[in-house]
Amino acid sequence: MFIITYYPVAVVVCFLTMLCWGSWANTQKLATQSVPTTIFYRDYTYGILLLSLVLAFTFGSIGEAGRSFLPDIKQGDTQSLLYALIGGFVFNIANILIVVGIELAGLSVAMPVGIGLALILGVIVNYGSSPVSSVGLLAGGVFAIFLAVVFSALAYRAKATTDSSVSMQGLVITLVGGFLMSFFFYFVAKSMTTDFSNPAPGLLTPYTALVLFAIGVVVSTPLFIPVLRRFASKPADGEIFYSDVSRRNHRIGMLGGMVWCLGMASSLLASGAAGYAISYGLGQGATIIAVLWGVFIWQEFLGAPALSNRYLMLMGLCYVLGLVLIISAK
Repeated sequence: MFIITYYPVAVVVCFLTMLCWGSWANTQKLATQSVPTTIFYRDYTYGILLLSLVLAFTFGSIGEAGRSFLPDIKQGDTQSLLYALIGGFVFNIANILIVVGIELAGLSVAMPVGIGLALILGVIVNYGSSPVSSVGLLAGGVFAIFLAVVFSALAYRAKATTDSSVSMQGLVITLVGGFLMSFFFYFVAKSMTTDFSNPAPGLLTPYTALVLFAIGVVVSTPLFIPVLRRFASKPADGEIFYSDVSRRNHRIGMLGGMVWCLGMASSLLASGAAGYAISYGLGQGATIIAVLWGVFIWQEFLGAPALSNRYLMLMGLCYVLGLVLIISAK
């Protein structure tokens, strides 16, 4: 299978994760202008599963290093398979709450608040699985990210003084989603071998873990979709059925899932050379990308007071500082 063995290459791949995780939500903004969020999300999960299978049968099944996908999934023990599935369940409810936050509060707020919190807690949780980095630099990076989250919330509060449509409920739901999001990567990492070139018996390679994770996401979606229906549905959503949506909009939803899955695959592959804390932490720097989309493309802070813009600038500076410290931690 294809693996990454050099740290500089792993860092570059982590930036691909950052780009993908920060950009997939644009498909939500595009599709849900005319499509119920619940239908978009179903297509999004199908996209995650589809790309995970494509990667498993291509990059996960070529070359001499490691273990090919089919032999790997056959030899995986029950505990490893369950860990990967649980990771999909945990991610799904967390992501649905963040999707609700994007609907209610906007991309440029929900992503930095929710994903910022997930980054802070996730780096701490995942460091325990792979403690190969400088604690001091990681701690400094996490603190800088914490300040970025604070500044993002302050920017949103300042916007609320002039915009009656601002939803504080969206901010609270996003925080809950961010808290849960910090744990999903831990479960996936627990299912995986740490040596991708010579995988330990019973444990999974990144490609196999990704497929099991994606199955967990798809299987759990019917359980969690009522949350979307409760908080993010529009008045006409009940009148639109899956078959009513155009193929183009179904493809947009699936594209969103595939973009996110490419980021997840990149993060898992980079973890072999970079460690779980760094690969996850850098990937969650996606917030910067999401804020740029939200502010400059979707105009979510158009007309907001100058104080909001100053807080957004401080948020960006703190995020960049945090990412630099996390990269320097190894």
